This record gives sequence, structure tokens and C-alpha cells, in this order.
Amino acid sequence: MSERESMPCDVVIVGGGVAGLAAAIRLKQINEELEVVVLEKGSEIGAHILSGAVVDPKALDELFPEWRDMDCPMAQTPVTDNWHWILSAGKSYGMPHLAMPPFMSNKGCYTGSLGNLTRWLGEQAEGLGVMVFPGFPASEVMFDEAGAVSGVITQDMGVAADGSHKPDYQPGMEIHAKYTLFAEGARGNLTKQMKARFNLEADCQPQVYGLGIKELWDIDPAKHVPGRVIHTQGWPLSETDTWGGGFLYHQANGQVALGFVTALDYKNPYVSPFQEFQRWKTHPAIRDYLEGGKRVSYGARVINEGGWQSVPKLAFPGGALIGCAAGFVNVPRIKGSHTAMKSGMLAADSVAAAIAAGLEKTELADYDANLRASWIAKELKMVQNAQPVIAKFGGDVGTVLAGIDMWMRQLKIGLPISMKHERDYEETQRADLYKPIAYPKPDGVLTFDRLTSVAYSYTNHAEDQPNHLKVKDIALQESSELEVYAGPSTRYCPAGVYEWVIEPGHEPKYVINSQNCVHCKTCDIKDPNQNINWTTPEGGGGPNYPNM
Repeated sequence: MSERESMPCDVVIVGGGVAGLAAAIRLKQINEELEVVVLEKGSEIGAHILSGAVVDPKALDELFPEWRDMDCPMAQTPVTDNWHWILSAGKSYGMPHLAMPPFMSNKGCYTGSLGNLTRWLGEQAEGLGVMVFPGFPASEVMFDEAGAVSGVITQDMGVAADGSHKPDYQPGMEIHAKYTLFAEGARGNLTKQMKARFNLEADCQPQVYGLGIKELWDIDPAKHVPGRVIHTQGWPLSETDTWGGGFLYHQANGQVALGFVTALDYKNPYVSPFQEFQRWKTHPAIRDYLEGGKRVSYGARVINEGGWQSVPKLAFPGGALIGCAAGFVNVPRIKGSHTAMKSGMLAADSVAAAIAAGLEKTELADYDANLRASWIAKELKMVQNAQPVIAKFGGDVGTVLAGIDMWMRQLKIGLPISMKHERDYEETQRADLYKPIAYPKPDGVLTFDRLTSVAYSYTNHAEDQPNHLKVKDIALQESSELEVYAGPSTRYCPAGVYEWVIEPGHEPKYVINSQNCVHCKTCDIKDPNQNINWTTPEGGGGPNYPNM
């Protein structure tokens, strides 16, 4: 049997997104002698990155003040005009910008592919000497005798579905580090373990999420306005008492990025976020941009929506959470890349100082304190009630109350009340309280089915490997998920992974098409019994997003 190889380094970073790469770059900027390793589960840097995206360059300005002159792809398309529409069935109503606090403005922001920005950051990191390893997911955390995090073990390769070793079997490598930064993005599987082991959420609200589904379209050049940013709320989710909204960003090369975010605290188990996105595209205001165009990419990923009150304790012996692993998304602005990058930079500052002082595997209390005193905290506190107010009072009344709350914070008046919320899976109600929703069939031109859509995510997993979607108790899945909640996994998954096969005279069979998984993490969040656990598949598996 093969023994694991091991590799020592100063810092290992789990996740090659903007937070992890910003941390790696800052570490090298401070001390070029530091040995820094970045592990990325995607086949390449950027392969699993999916976002709108409209990027506030605040953190990028701090990391690389000259980034606009460094061939950074994000510099191509500054935001030129900004629209916010409230949709009803068939009509749209513009919300005046004067109704929004000044900090909601997109002035000075850029729209483009966050995946391509991440690829660019990866090139900068490697140029500084960072060791970047795509296709190597971290699957296990190591601890020393004192209980501090001492590094991670990468995923074994060449394991068959039955657990046996194939001829090309390669055991995972042990990466031993003085400090480990977790930058896995929203609902990372190792981050979830760290939160539980070190009780990081003892003094914060539970994190809640939205499912973002995105498509990239080539549209009629006559309809393309580079830098135009459109956000919508209301229809179609208003018909199912669900919260969320859409976006349509005019980016470079005649393309628009469009997508839809559905808050996962919805109560009706018959809601399908994927189908709601397809319905949204049929609204005349959206259809007008897409007619005559062609879809070129598809993807999905959950985003943190809990806000400031859901930020956990960030540091623990030997490790820390950065980026969306911790949850720094500004929900009303639909932005989190700038705060994610800044958190990585702050963590890097603390790690570099600790190593310079000769410390290893300590708790980086100064990182936690410095972040809570940074502009990240200031920005997120301004909007901390937006999501919970809307979740409690609905889209119409909630939007008005959220706006009032943000204006009061802008003017520094009123009490800083922090509203509470429940976990998303706890909000799901019994199916017998609702009627099934009859969604329209796709037309194959503007609207599509899930399996066809998954093909546009270029998702691929090695054949004959263990199922990375673990159902803890299959009997519970049948008696509760199916019989009580009418099988919501068959609807909340945007990739058609889950199926209930029911045939007369046979027990229901739960089929998991794990090869379709786009790593969105919705099942890990929304399963009503928390009976599904998302784990890392073999390295390089999952989506291969181009230009997303």
C-alpha cells in the first residue's frame, strides 16, 4: 500500500478564489521568502468561479495599485449606467437612484468575469513564487497533539466507486503548514468542520444563503451597451412568496451575464429556483435583450446572505477563515469579491507577523480584531438588516423597511438593531400545505431544461469514483424528504442530480446523479433534515466555467 508523501510549507491556503489568492499574494509582498501553497479543487484556477459580477475595486486597489495598467481583464468594462427594476407580470418599474443610500452606488465599479480576474490573480501569485496546485482538493484537516490545525491532506486519486484502488491510485499528500487559511467559498466542507470543532458560530447568527444561477449570452450588438448594469426584484418570485432577484450585466465582447438569485429560506417545497430563473427570462424587459442572442455558458453557486451578524469567529489555533468561507457578502449591493479579497489580505498580514515573531499554529486573534475594525465591518454593518427584514416582511414591505434602515445608518441615527433569522432548511414547510407549481416547458431558445444546461457548464467528473454526495440515512430520506416534503431535492438542485424513481409495486428509489454536480452546495444547505453531506470529489472534477 502506498504511503502518503508530505510537504512542509509556511502557509497552505485551501481554495484558489480571489480571497485565497489575495492572501497568497500579500504574504509574498510582505516576505518573499515565505513558502506559500494554494490548493484548488478545480481543474484550473477559475474553473469553479462563478459570480455576476460587478466588482468594487477597493481591495484590488490596495493589493495592486497599478492593476488597471497590468492587463487585468476586469479593467475592460467600467460600469457606465445602473438600473434597478421592480418587476410585475409583464411590466417593469424603475426605482429612482435617489431612493438608495449613496453607498449603494456602482460608480467606479467594473463588470466582467470574476473567473478571469481569478485567473489573472493566479498568474500574479505564481509570478511572486506562490506554489499554485489546481486539481488538488483538500479533503481532510490535520491537527497536532495540542489540537491546533497543522495542515491538510489532499484528496486520494484513482479510487473506484466500491472503494478499491484502481491501477492509477495515488494517495493524497500531507501538506504540513505553520498556518492554514480556509478560502473554500460559501459552505465549504472543511470550513463546516472547523466551525463545528472550534464552535466558531457560538456568538453569531446562523449563516443563510441564496442560490445564484447564471447564464452567459452573446446578444445582438445593437442591444449591447457596455457597462450597463441592471438589477431586478419582484416577479416571478413574488407569486410564490419567495425572495430574490435578477441581474443583467453588459460585459465585454458583446456579451451579457444574466442570472437569478433565490433566497434559500423559501417555505414552499415545490419552488424550483432553476425554473424561476427560466420564468424570469420570459419577462418582456429581459426577453427584449435576449431575443436574437445565443446562450454560451451556464452555472450555479450558493452565496452567503446572512450579513454581518452571521460572521463567525474567524481565527482558531493554526488556522483562520477568509472570504466567503466566513461570509462577507454585501447582500443589497450583490458584491463580495472586494470584501473577500480584503479579508485574505488582513489574514496574510497577521500570519506574516506571527511567523516573523517565530510563532506557529497560534490563534490569530489580531486578524479577527483587525477585520472587525476594518472597512469590511463598516460596510457590512450599514446593510446588516437588509436580508432579515425582507425575509421577515416580504419583498414589498421589506424593501421599504430595509431602505429606511440603511438610510438611518447612513445618517448615523437610530439604534443599531440586529434582526435574527433561522437556518434555511428550518424554514421549509410540509408539502401538504402547498399545491405543486406547474412550471412552463422550456422552448429551447430562451428557456431550457436542467440537463441541457449542465452541458453548458462543461461539468465533468472522473468515472468510477465514490459518490461525493453522502446521504447519511436513506430511510430518513424516504420517510421525510419524500413523504413529508415531496422530494424538494429534485427541484432545488440546479443540475438535476437528485431523482426519486417511483414505480408501482416497488419501494421508491433515490437516484443520485453525482456526475452532474456543479458544486453549488444547495443540497448541503436546503435538505430539510440535513441528511445530505457534500464532500470533495476527485481532483479536477466539477464545472469548467469559461469566462464566468
